[in-house]
Amino acid sequence: MIYVMRYTLLCLTLFVSFIHAQSSYPTDAFAPPLDIPIVLAGNFGELRSNHFHAGLDIKTEQREGLKVHASATGYISRIKIQHYGYGKAIYIQHPNGYTSVYAHLQKFAPEVEAYIKKLQYEKQSYEVEAFPKPSDLRVEQGDIIAYSGNTGGSAGPHLHFEIRDGAQKPINPLFFGFDVKDTEAPRVLGIFAFPLSEDASVNHSGNTMQLQLLDQHDGTFITQKVNATGTIGFGVNTYDRQDLAFNKNGAYTVRLTVNGTPNFGYSFNTFSFGESSYINTMIDYDRYTSKNERVQKLFLEPYNKLKIYDTNINNGLVKIEEGQFYKIMLEVSDFMGNTSTVIIPVEGKKETITDPKKEEKTEYYLLCNRDNMYATEKATVFFPDGTFYHNFYLNLKEENGVVKVHSDNLPVKNRYTLSIKDASVPETERRQTFIAHLNDNGTLSYQNTYRKGDVYSTRTKSLGSFTLAKDTTAPVVRPANFRDGQWLTNYNFLKIKISDDLSGISSYDGYIDGKWVLMEYEYKDNSLSFNFDDLHFEGTKHTLEVRVKDNVGNSTIFKADFYRK
Repeated sequence: MIYVMRYTLLCLTLFVSFIHAQSSYPTDAFAPPLDIPIVLAGNFGELRSNHFHAGLDIKTEQREGLKVHASATGYISRIKIQHYGYGKAIYIQHPNGYTSVYAHLQKFAPEVEAYIKKLQYEKQSYEVEAFPKPSDLRVEQGDIIAYSGNTGGSAGPHLHFEIRDGAQKPINPLFFGFDVKDTEAPRVLGIFAFPLSEDASVNHSGNTMQLQLLDQHDGTFITQKVNATGTIGFGVNTYDRQDLAFNKNGAYTVRLTVNGTPNFGYSFNTFSFGESSYINTMIDYDRYTSKNERVQKLFLEPYNKLKIYDTNINNGLVKIEEGQFYKIMLEVSDFMGNTSTVIIPVEGKKETITDPKKEEKTEYYLLCNRDNMYATEKATVFFPDGTFYHNFYLNLKEENGVVKVHSDNLPVKNRYTLSIKDASVPETERRQTFIAHLNDNGTLSYQNTYRKGDVYSTRTKSLGSFTLAKDTTAPVVRPANFRDGQWLTNYNFLKIKISDDLSGISSYDGYIDGKWVLMEYEYKDNSLSFNFDDLHFEGTKHTLEVRVKDNVGNSTIFKADFYRK
């Protein structure tokens, strides 16, 4: 009975906290940015590679070109266009102090398009960033500001939408009253136990163990019984689905209680971009790299600087005493309060460890809070203070021209410098030589390389195997929607395909009749496109010239004539 009362009080406290968090944000200030119902392909706080998702990914019915409206009155304070990341993006500053963000856009509304194209032509660059004055591009709620697309790092047509506070911290947009249908509780795929102290074990093991999960037929789950000693922690692999979509999105809240007492928990209300990379300390990174599963740790390690945790008793660590019984309860909830509950029964019981924890020790022990430099026969590696999150034994080897810098099962916080010296490369080939990352499938990935004499260096966040490679092949450039000498009077766009076999595209420029023209690069289909509305043409015969260069300086010049009235 005491446990029931304690649990009821806990639920009431969490509910009151939830309502309070919601009430601190205006629910009538922002309107939906699209004319269609909000169906999510991704939600706020969702776990992504090296970061948390900062907004909502709103489905656009698998198509581009939907009208994107200003969610509230204000002015366009920032426009950014980049090949990757957010692609084409608009930022609107609102009088109430918030900023709304709209990303992966296909194109902007005419006034905005004219504003940014003027800058692109001035800078002769597709990638630009502008910060208009408050009087330049004012908008009212509901105004069309752009059209939805698939630009940048988008994996399919959708609108990425954010709301940020005055400090540019993203806030969960669902606090602002947007209607997203969600009646389904998050799904729990796996529960994990982590032996953390030297004397800890879980079911005869000193290593992380996945626990068998059983359905209790009352909507809750229970794991297999855990026999444990020492200090242990828990983790969960989970996802959430909203109605009308099959996307596996992130859970909103995770709570852990021990014998009815709150022990650890967090909710994705807000976070700062500066702390987002610490996601790699929140998840079991080794399991992520080996099995592509993001197991969220329900305990806090010393190098985890995230501030999303609102419940933290002893950093979430559970000290198991021999002969004692513990009822661990895990609750995973979505924003609407739909909850999945898992019971983890634990008995303090010392057992023989048949699967001891293994730690590979090498001659290099790296201290993360200082500079570290190591050398092999031809390579040197410099890790500045703060490259890694924690101390560890570094595995560094060189064999048959391949330098192995540890393995990719360890997260890297900041870039480090790898240098490889090779005097055997002929002077005539040095410009085309670069450091490449040797992938597991045997392919090579270009690493941005700079050279001084016979020493090649790169600053990278990748670990694994590296080698020197050479690229002597120039990029391939070919017409996509026209042929040389063709009449293009009725064409809206001129399209070119570009590709490179190894080091990748570094730069591109297009000219018509000797005048620079804006070519929009879409790396996902290796295309450059020119909008004929950008220029007024005199005469009928015109010459197109496209210059493309790869990352080691190999270049191709493509020329073709076309006719247009």
